[in-house]
Amino acid sequence: MKRWIPYMKADPMVAVIRLQGAIGMGGRGALSDQTLAPIIEKAFRRGKPVAVALEINSPGGSPVQSALIGARIRRLAEEKGIPVYAFVEDVAASGGYWLACAADEVYADHSSIVGSIGVISAGFGANVFLARQGVERRVHTAGKSKSFMDPFQPEKEEDVARLKRMLDQIHVNFISHVKERRGEKLADHPDLFAGEIWVGEGAKDVGLIDGIGHIVPMMKEKFGDKVKFRRYEKGRGLLQRFGMSMAQDALSAVEERAEFARFGL
Repeated sequence: MKRWIPYMKADPMVAVIRLQGAIGMGGRGALSDQTLAPIIEKAFRRGKPVAVALEINSPGGSPVQSALIGARIRRLAEEKGIPVYAFVEDVAASGGYWLACAADEVYADHSSIVGSIGVISAGFGANVFLARQGVERRVHTAGKSKSFMDPFQPEKEEDVARLKRMLDQIHVNFISHVKERRGEKLADHPDLFAGEIWVGEGAKDVGLIDGIGHIVPMMKEKFGDKVKFRRYEKGRGLLQRFGMSMAQDALSAVEERAEFARFGL
């Protein structure tokens, strides 16, 4: 009502973006730049927020989607001159921590899991199983690298070396991003970029977060007791509302559950 009354100052408003789940897993529930773009845009542009808060609960996922989402948040924050605060719930690991670094300040719970600044590639090899079942794998390519890391063929040393080079480059990009965003806050710890994870105060000690804190009390501390919150998060499609999700979503849910399970969640 206050905004319609001339000369009456409105209460400060914080836009809250919820970033829940694995990143870029492919299902409709996954976090991706495409699905989050309209939500992030609204959060920064609607109602003149004094700040944007990110509620993060993500075990990571696609490095590219993490980078795209984080870059969008930073572009809008700089364009609008709006500070960004991240609040970690259960976990902000790997790509989830990349998203947290889009904020100017990062806070977590005493028991939040933070970090995992590394890159992983995992899969299965089925060539022995196929051979035992009498199944012959036939592959024909134009280009010697087209069958790179084929799970139905024996693993090749040159393929593993090539994959390692790719993972190392992505790891370098991740490290550069964290150093750019966290700067001198980071401690000189030998395991900081080795894929290690920290809990609560431990994450603060190595500079991955700025402190222990929850969204409502921290925003009240910074903007006053009258601060209001406007929440933005991904909506569910019509089929999902009625429980009629497709097989792809079911598979993505299993993949996401596995990602959280890596951190005991």
